[in-house]
Amino acid sequence: MPSSTRGLSRDFWTFWTGQAISTLGTSFTNLALPLLVYRLTGSAVNLALTSAAEFVPYLLFGLIIGAWVDRTNRKRLMFVSNVLQAVVVASIPFLAGIGHLAIWWIYLMGFTQSTLGICFNSAEFAAIPSLVGQDDLVAANGRIQASYSAVQVAGPILAGLLAAIMPIERVLYFDAASFVIGAGSLVLIRRGFNVVEKRAPTSLRRDIAEGLRYVLSHPVLRNISLMMAMVNFFASTTGTQLVLFARQRLDAGTAQIGLLYSAASLGIIGLSLAAGPLRKRFSFSRVALSALAIDGLLIVIMAATTWYPLALVCWGLASGFGILFNINTGSLRQAIVPNHMLGRVMSIAGVLAWSAIPIGTFLGGVAIQRTGNVALVYGVIGVITIVIPICFSFTPLGHADRYLPNADHEPGAAADGVRTVDGVEAQAAC
Repeated sequence: MPSSTRGLSRDFWTFWTGQAISTLGTSFTNLALPLLVYRLTGSAVNLALTSAAEFVPYLLFGLIIGAWVDRTNRKRLMFVSNVLQAVVVASIPFLAGIGHLAIWWIYLMGFTQSTLGICFNSAEFAAIPSLVGQDDLVAANGRIQASYSAVQVAGPILAGLLAAIMPIERVLYFDAASFVIGAGSLVLIRRGFNVVEKRAPTSLRRDIAEGLRYVLSHPVLRNISLMMAMVNFFASTTGTQLVLFARQRLDAGTAQIGLLYSAASLGIIGLSLAAGPLRKRFSFSRVALSALAIDGLLIVIMAATTWYPLALVCWGLASGFGILFNINTGSLRQAIVPNHMLGRVMSIAGVLAWSAIPIGTFLGGVAIQRTGNVALVYGVIGVITIVIPICFSFTPLGHADRYLPNADHEPGAAADGVRTVDGVEAQAAC
């Protein structure tokens, strides 16, 4: 069976179904776990530590795991990750049931599950190109993102109904079961997630260095990483300060703030499903850069209004266009990068993107506190978000399709004096 075929195959839909169910279960835990921590401790600090325990593994292990994913059987790794996550999650309601659940165990569980999640996500990113053809990467990633966003709307509602009829910790059993279903779906997939390539034996350290060197030397990948870091540095504040913005600028109540989050999920679903058709008509560069600029424009409009319905529409659409940007840049990476390096590239991209978020959100909060004007800060962020893609349109990202392995304009060639040899970039001889 070939490693990839044209169209969204049965194997893709099997994978999609299993992971959509698994993501639904995870959305149950995302609601139940904070409620459980608050019930046990009543402390905002403990809630923050629970979140921190899930964030730290990416900074500690992201690069190492990415390189390891490229050296191992990805399908087997994903299966084992799902099974172990089921065990880890189920341990919480089990210990609660016998009266031995401690807050330190929840921290440890969050740290462990996050580490296993990095393994799975890195392998998943590398596996998608094995399930669909290059022309269908955007459509496939759009379907996956849409399903993840849909369960973020339905999951908390279902979890809340379950919590009304059973202890909150038992809701986590549903998440554990969903991981088992996700693992079972992988067994049903016929093809492998690795492309067999003859390569000289290397060390893990050398693989990490090779991945970093590849990303930083490739015109498109380097610019994507720089652009994503800049976007996250500035735009992350709009999400973290949404409650404050809604309270102060829109005079919104709790229910109206909840609607803002629901509007974001609905916008993400709609634009995620539109990603495939848009890619069929327009280039990666046009869709991605335009989506980011529109996202910024919507934030500017949102900052300028005090009318809640308009802000609701703007926030929903801005969230959708932001994800449309992410889908296209992620798909572009998958199309360009050699299969044996996809895990490393995904983890490098994640580390670079995540590293900008804590600094950006902190400085954004300081700016709001110093100015006392959340709308002004939102407006400045929106303008910067418009300017960023305009500036990057003058880099290789403005014609990124030329760097695709099967670029139509010149088979086997890329732009700006760069050619690809067996999927690895090399400078053309003078």
